[in-house]
Amino acid sequence: MTLTYGSYLRLDDLLSLQRPESDEHDELLFIIIHQVYELWFKEMLHELDRLRSLLEADLAPQALNTLKRILTILKIAVAQTDVLETMTPLEFLSFRDRLETASGSQSVQFREFEFALGIKDARVLGDFEGGERARLEARLSSPTIWDALLGHLARHGHAIPAAALERDMRVRVAPSEEVERALVAVYREDPGSAAICERFLDLDEGFQEWRYRHVKMVERTIGTRRGTGGSSGVAFLKRTLFDPAFPDLWAARAAF
Repeated sequence: MTLTYGSYLRLDDLLSLQRPESDEHDELLFIIIHQVYELWFKEMLHELDRLRSLLEADLAPQALNTLKRILTILKIAVAQTDVLETMTPLEFLSFRDRLETASGSQSVQFREFEFALGIKDARVLGDFEGGERARLEARLSSPTIWDALLGHLARHGHAIPAAALERDMRVRVAPSEEVERALVAVYREDPGSAAICERFLDLDEGFQEWRYRHVKMVERTIGTRRGTGGSSGVAFLKRTLFDPAFPDLWAARAAF
């Protein structure tokens, strides 16, 4: 059979996956937006894994190109919030009850994305089972892109402490004054490595921007109501704001 645009992209399958639970007009938009988010999460995880491999192989130019791609995708993900905000609170409430216990906090790919950055919390494993839990367990035990960056810097002669290079991969990256001092030296002495650090900071800032836009979108849509799935909604989401994945990169700013 000749390969066509539709068969290559499996469009019959793709376009059959939007199955609203109600007859409300805006539910289709809600489903498509979140399915697209999941596709972008899949691609960003694909790129984050490549970024880690490139840094482990000390291929800095390729790592920078991959970081640029991730950052560009993240900007698109943030911009999608604008589309979702065209839906008024009344339009969302017209089908919200049909979501039952479904919640964005159940997105395994979003949790994988957090773990890949270094924002690890083993407690979230309790929200998943089967293959999804296995995927998170693998991410929890694996080095993050931050670990790959520190290893790359160490191999380039920078004084990254052994404790940071040999840390327990199952816990969140913790701030380190020794790492901060090493990063200051990177910025002063190694412009090439400093450029990679700056793209990491862009990634951290972009992820925090996505969290902020998501919180404000939820707040303008449901106000102080409880979130879907029984969460505390906006109050819960606000606790995640301004929580950097790479705290040492931010702290080092004060020493320049």
